[in-house]
Amino acid sequence: MAKFTDKNSYTILFAVIMVLVVGSLLAGVAQGLRGKISENERFEKQQNILYAMGVDDNEGTGSVTFIPTKEVEATFHKYIKKQLVIQGNEATEDENAYLIDIKKEEAHASDDPNYKRKLPLFIGEKDGMTYYIIPMRGKGLWDAIWGYVSLDKDFVVEGVFFDHKGETPGLGANIKERFFMDDFKGEQIMNGDAFEGITVAKGNNDPLNERKDDQKVDALAGATITGNGVTAMIKKDVAQYIPYLEKLKNEQ
Repeated sequence: MAKFTDKNSYTILFAVIMVLVVGSLLAGVAQGLRGKISENERFEKQQNILYAMGVDDNEGTGSVTFIPTKEVEATFHKYIKKQLVIQGNEATEDENAYLIDIKKEEAHASDDPNYKRKLPLFIGEKDGMTYYIIPMRGKGLWDAIWGYVSLDKDFVVEGVFFDHKGETPGLGANIKERFFMDDFKGEQIMNGDAFEGITVAKGNNDPLNERKDDQKVDALAGATITGNGVTAMIKKDVAQYIPYLEKLKNEQ
């Protein structure tokens, strides 16, 4: 007579018990780490917003270096003087506007044409200059891309930050490299009185990015679709802020 442990039912029962035990342990670990994960996500957003307005630890022409995590919250509150949430023609202050999930807001507005999407806007000050930092989200070749662009009162780009979920290393993933992001500084997003955004253009033939009034930066080699995604993201998301920024400019 075969032992119980030799039966298929024992194997199945053992597997079920292990799945339940391991699943419970992982759920407990995830629950315990939830606060730390949320904190890290908050710090990362603060670092990205600050980077777009030029508050970073970069040196020379090397790699991207953010404000250290242990310093970022204090630095964020030092430089970000106001956080607004724009809905339609109204803007209200919200000290946690940077935590708004713009992906969910975009989806909600897409599902309900009557919904007034929440648009977070961050107003920073550094060296006597005011920066207007706008969050963006779009689609690259393989998955989501996102970032921030900071503008001065005349709609000139003072800095950007881009990131991605799954673009190709060495190609589309280079949107988060300094040599690409630095090209945006000084670019005009307006063509006269009309909003145009910035195009990541193949054949732009401006490798040193000396032309700042053409609304273009050079494309990344081998990353046409990712570059097109950056172009579309800027034009789609920044355009929504132009009426409010023009209103602020006229009030100054």
